[in-house]
Amino acid sequence: MTSKPPFGGEVVRLGDVCEVVGGATPKTSEPAYWDGGIKWVTPAEISDNTYILEDTAKHLTEAGFRSASLHMMPAGTVLLTTRAPIGKVALAGAEMCCNQGFKCLVCSDAVSNEWLYRYLKHRAPQLQTMGTGATFKELSKRAIANLEIVLPSLDDQLAAVHKLASVEQVMAILGQQFAKLDELAKSRFVEMFGDADALMSRWPKMPLVACVNSIDSGKSVNCKSEARTGSAPGVLKLSALSSGKYLPEENKAMFDGESVLPGKEVVIGDILVARKNTPDLVGACVMVDCDAPNLMFPDLVFRIHPIAGVDGTYLSILLGQSSFSETVRSLAHGSAKSMSNIPKSELGKLEIPFPPLALQREFADFAARVDKLRVEAQTQKEKLQMLYDSLAQDYFAI
Repeated sequence: MTSKPPFGGEVVRLGDVCEVVGGATPKTSEPAYWDGGIKWVTPAEISDNTYILEDTAKHLTEAGFRSASLHMMPAGTVLLTTRAPIGKVALAGAEMCCNQGFKCLVCSDAVSNEWLYRYLKHRAPQLQTMGTGATFKELSKRAIANLEIVLPSLDDQLAAVHKLASVEQVMAILGQQFAKLDELAKSRFVEMFGDADALMSRWPKMPLVACVNSIDSGKSVNCKSEARTGSAPGVLKLSALSSGKYLPEENKAMFDGESVLPGKEVVIGDILVARKNTPDLVGACVMVDCDAPNLMFPDLVFRIHPIAGVDGTYLSILLGQSSFSETVRSLAHGSAKSMSNIPKSELGKLEIPFPPLALQREFADFAARVDKLRVEAQTQKEKLQMLYDSLAQDYFAI
């Protein structure tokens, strides 16, 4: 036994304080094994939520459960993915069993499952490096059982959980605020301009090409796999648009000696439209609202600049976040279902409804106030994340 760590806990083997149980999968060719009433979890069900509560993609029958020699895990079991990917952690919100991508940890009375869940999440980067195997990496049951953890007293565990859960709760409330702010802007848009049908019937229309100075195509060059450092030259990824908010940090660094091509640098006020992406993300549209120089937009993205008399905020929300965005996506076609493409000519001919400029600007002012609230909430969230990381480092120091 090694010496006590600074936090005051003992270093113990995980297998000495938890029962480690592996999962399994019945034969997929046996219809009688499936569509029963037993929850059966795969790593795909692990999300950012603490507990797995929802129905899983598949359920087993009693025959399927017995055929794979599965164990029913009680509610509260700590679920750790140990192959493809390694290191995702959750808590079972109900009785369930798991496939072979998990090692399930049933805690003894010496361990709080809520504490162990957070401890393993904190150590996830280390766990990801511990996999072994030639074909694919995996953490074995023995490796998990032999994993040394710093185990404080149960009272200290519960105190740590209480403090961390309090911070998590406030962060979750902020997350709900983000969602409500997004819905607030969308609702205001509908109140002022109408849904897709009302937009087309209520307001004058003209083709997009007549509403913008140009529809520019981007350029792609060979890039590194990682993001740029500082303001070094880089190319935006499609993920810079996919969320509906402009994310300049979603980029790839250019190779040394490469530079942004003239006329292809992204600047404040640009409206970027994803011309090619998966069917649900093609047509994603954002307005560049922050200064991040030396970034180029790729050939998978169109850039447009509205003419005088057209408000950029109105146009970007219309194309990317209102019910009218379905019309934009409907322009996409192509032979590959995984990647749809919007031709420039069809985008240019798209009929755009235009309310009076004063009304567009009234909405833009409202959207700006919502964005200010969002920035304030984001600042709070970042401060809370720093607090959480600091507390976790103190509680879970190795």
